Amino acid sequence: MLVENRSANHDQALSASEAGIAGKAAPAEVRRYLPAFPIYKETPLVELPGLAQSLGLAGIAVKDEGQRYGLFSFKALGGAYAVARLVLEHAREKLGRDVQPAELLGDEVKALARGMTVCCATDGNHGRSVAAGAQMFGCRCVIFLHSGVSAGREAAIAAFGAEIRRTDGNYDQSVAEASATGKAEGWTVVSDFSSEGYTEIPGMVMQGYAIMMDEIVQQSAAPYTHVFVQGGVGGLAAVVAGHLLDRFGAQRPRAIVVEPTRANCLQRSAEANRRLAMDAGDATVMAMLECYEPSLVAWDILEKSADFYLDVDDEQAVEALRRLARPVAGDPALRIGESGAAGLAGLLTAVADPAMRDKLGLDEKSRVLLIGTEGATDPELYERLLKDGTAAFAAH
Repeated sequence: MLVENRSANHDQALSASEAGIAGKAAPAEVRRYLPAFPIYKETPLVELPGLAQSLGLAGIAVKDEGQRYGLFSFKALGGAYAVARLVLEHAREKLGRDVQPAELLGDEVKALARGMTVCCATDGNHGRSVAAGAQMFGCRCVIFLHSGVSAGREAAIAAFGAEIRRTDGNYDQSVAEASATGKAEGWTVVSDFSSEGYTEIPGMVMQGYAIMMDEIVQQSAAPYTHVFVQGGVGGLAAVVAGHLLDRFGAQRPRAIVVEPTRANCLQRSAEANRRLAMDAGDATVMAMLECYEPSLVAWDILEKSADFYLDVDDEQAVEALRRLARPVAGDPALRIGESGAAGLAGLLTAVADPAMRDKLGLDEKSRVLLIGTEGATDPELYERLLKDGTAAFAAH
């Protein structure tokens, strides 16, 4: 189903605080911290002309975040960046002087960081980023994983030295437990989900994503007419759509937010014209997008900048994964995971439906941007999906 954004706030300019998170100036703030990340390297923007031609479009480009920082996900830009900012603030307070980002890698600041504990709940990728940041800068780290997070993703997080705590229930319940435990223990909760009274740190996480948009603008050969971006709690979608609104205004691409049909809280919120939570249901193969309530900060930006919301089922996501791995002749093969392929799943769904295609204005002049948000973050599951489809997820 395709839902149009009919909010009264649609097309309004971002507020100053929102622009600081997602706007055209946000990447410059993130770049100030790059001395603390000597492994920084922009990820490729990959053109798929064969796929575009087969779908009757002028062009398709995929930002391949599976190569980001060796963490295989765009989330490497958010959690670790927020940890860097928090450690820097802690060091400034303790030392009583200005501290530069490069000092985060030095012994003096790391000694201070050992007195901090950061924690979060995760479906996998955000927790891996927070854990990597904590290891890099010297903090203790505790990660809460709900029952649906695979053993492979748990092992990947634990490899960064994080303490793992398993919780009952779904992602939203693990978020609540991480928040309650962090508050009781005096830990710093580094969540990508914002709510009333808790917006500053999620805003830092989102701001970290903004550098990706700066890379895309610099790498692009021509303007895009459409962008299909994954939903989840809305953090990435808000940065993508909000940045394009702030940078290009009325000339921006149409932003279509893609979610699993089983976890389409953003779409339902858009339909109701207010932020709302939905009941949890059966798990989706798109585990990184299995979220049941929009993030507050993200939703406020999306009301202004997203144009449409589109849901896709598990079979469509796996088909998109396979199309990327086994491309049209001439296109490069891309190892993009089941959640990372959701944007393409949305595009394939839209072009296959004449009414939807017409509504979105997808034609032979359209240039589409996709965000391959993750690589094969669970390699075993990825290979099984490639071979056996959704039956592999049911048996996982």
